[in-house]
Amino acid sequence: FNSPPPAPKYCRLVFFVCCFFFFFFFFKTICFSPGLVFLLSTLSLPSPAKFTVTPLCCPSRSSILTGRYPHNHEVRNNSLSGNCSSPLWQKGPEAEAFPIYLSKNKYQTFFAGKYLNQYGKKDAGDVDHVPPGWDQWHALVGNSQYYNYTLSVNGKEEKHGDSYEKDYLTDLILNRSLHFLDDRSPQHPFFLLLSPPAPHSPWTAAPQYQKEFSNVKAPRDGSFNKPGKDKHWLLRQPVNPMSNTSLTFLDNAYRKRWQTLLSVDDMVEILVKKLESIKELDNTYIFYMSDNGYHTGQFSLPIDKRQLYEFDIRIPLMVRGPGIKPNQTLQAPVLNIDLAPTILDISGVNLSLVNVDGQSFLSQMAPSLRNGTARPLFLIEYNGEGQPTTDPACPKLGPGLSQCFPDCVCEDAYNNTYACVRTLDRQQNLQYCEFADSESFVEVYNLTSDPHQLENIVKKVDPAILQVMNQRLIKLQSCVGDSCRDINFYPGVWWSRYFTLSIDGNVCKEPF
Repeated sequence: FNSPPPAPKYCRLVFFVCCFFFFFFFFKTICFSPGLVFLLSTLSLPSPAKFTVTPLCCPSRSSILTGRYPHNHEVRNNSLSGNCSSPLWQKGPEAEAFPIYLSKNKYQTFFAGKYLNQYGKKDAGDVDHVPPGWDQWHALVGNSQYYNYTLSVNGKEEKHGDSYEKDYLTDLILNRSLHFLDDRSPQHPFFLLLSPPAPHSPWTAAPQYQKEFSNVKAPRDGSFNKPGKDKHWLLRQPVNPMSNTSLTFLDNAYRKRWQTLLSVDDMVEILVKKLESIKELDNTYIFYMSDNGYHTGQFSLPIDKRQLYEFDIRIPLMVRGPGIKPNQTLQAPVLNIDLAPTILDISGVNLSLVNVDGQSFLSQMAPSLRNGTARPLFLIEYNGEGQPTTDPACPKLGPGLSQCFPDCVCEDAYNNTYACVRTLDRQQNLQYCEFADSESFVEVYNLTSDPHQLENIVKKVDPAILQVMNQRLIKLQSCVGDSCRDINFYPGVWWSRYFTLSIDGNVCKEPF
């Protein structure tokens, strides 16, 4: 697509990326978060239609950095063999990620926190590797930790211990970002990407917050503790109703996640006030989001992500900045692959010169600055992971499974590999998914009448219509760049052209 004239030139950007949120949990947390309320007071979003294109950390973060679907950046999972921060990633997609374009546009760039799960490992370039485009680099080696971790600080190893004042990672990220703002050149714009470990396990809250939310439990609504009837076999294996062991485990995790987020709330509030004190707040776009969703008890799965359902693919997004009217809520879908083109659009980069699958949503947030259209459909894809040997704690389950929690409820498997077409506009709110397994299992949901995806209606849909859905999915799975955005690449408004889903889930088999 052609890029229109740039947004207000040399805008500053601050980007918070937290590890996975449970979507409902995020919005309920706002009630307890004065920092987020302070940010919300002049905010365009939250958006109820913000999605990750893959519900797992490393592939999702790779999509955020590149603006590409996983089938194009080729990061399949969190392992080095799955291309997470691998040499192949570093030579290919990472060398074309959005920070490089910002650097070319004279932005002063700063990163602190978790980058990619395998970053800094010996086989992934060690701490010497600093991705191109970053002026200041303070990246966590490996996955989320709060204490006793190693950082790569501009390519040099820096070890940390267990002192709250010196080492607590969320606070360290905040303090170093404040130093960056103090030391920056006022002649050039800046970009900060702050990626705290919260609310990822091991859920270590700051000392002052460890007794908060003592009476809070995970929400008991929607699909909580419901059986995974008519779903892929992995959703049919949990015991229902859930055992007290699983309920206690997930409630404890839920509370601890809230506790860790209070330090993130402090970070947001302090940084917003800092930007105000240096008279940059009115020139700065602030993005606050997560890399994927999360579940706590939905369909009797204790805790994790990786599933195709709304609780794992929906993520929070809040944005404020120049040209954005306060108290808006975007209804059109926004994807994590849209962050890179949106940031580049704001910075004045010609998007026609950038290889991305996503599209800028600046036109949705600030129509006075941009013209644009919303997409009515998009792709969700995930590659399942499993262990080649049987988990000793769950010998009856056999090999091929992973992420097994209390009572041997496993959250992932080799054949938990799927792709979905998610359709969302004013007329339709639908999902069609295919699994790459021996059953060729299919799930179809009408989220207008069934927002919690309790009923798989695949057996109620005419096979000819399923074939049309399958063809749409095949095209999305092979899309690259423009073809991922160009709705004319696909056959018409085929959902409404071929069938209607009534409130009770029945399907009209005749075109209308």
